[in-house]
Amino acid sequence: MSLDTLVALFRPPFAWREYILQSWFVARVSIVPSLALVLPWSVLIIFTLNTLLMDIGAADFSGAAASFAVVTSMAPVSNVMVIAGAGATAICADLGARVIREELDALRVMGINPIQTLVVPRVLAVTTVSFLLAGAVTVVALTVTFVFAVFVQHVSPGAFVDHLTLLIGVRNVVVSVFKTTIFGLTGGLIACYKGATVGGGPAGVGKAVNETVVFAFVAMFAINTTVDAITIPLMLV
Repeated sequence: MSLDTLVALFRPPFAWREYILQSWFVARVSIVPSLALVLPWSVLIIFTLNTLLMDIGAADFSGAAASFAVVTSMAPVSNVMVIAGAGATAICADLGARVIREELDALRVMGINPIQTLVVPRVLAVTTVSFLLAGAVTVVALTVTFVFAVFVQHVSPGAFVDHLTLLIGVRNVVVSVFKTTIFGLTGGLIACYKGATVGGGPAGVGKAVNETVVFAFVAMFAINTTVDAITIPLMLV
């Protein structure tokens, strides 16, 4: 299905209306879980880091530690959880329900390619939302860490902001956004495949949704580890 989706992506006409609707749908089911995950996680990270930094008299480097943790780890991993746990499962359930109602078979009878009509817009929608979430999660997380560090742990706001780019540069941000975009593409492909090949009635849809979560988590963490193993040594040169 991945190859068929790639081929159908460049075959006109493109289902723009379906793409916009699915992008809004995925964004709607992903934004709240993203915020619910990022807010407490950011507080936990900055609290732990600042506790250590204050013990060694290096509280001024709180901004550097926060930006490094958020950009390299927290933002990509939180997007893994949200895309796999919310976006991909919603796509899988939607396609699975269509299969049970024989909508995909009806499209084939009418000479309409369901991959081009249904799969491609959904894969691109998950990919687009994942790309946008990368920036949103990073900004929200850094804002939360700044507020908590300055107003709760009494870190100097000037020192926090001044050290944000000490360990993080443009290359790190590009890699983080790239990883998150690949996560969205992977999650979308897995969700569409499991949803479009579902069988066994309504129980099969539930099973496919559960498998989507597991497969998406495994695939995304494998991609995250691989990309980090390749890029981190290169950025240290």
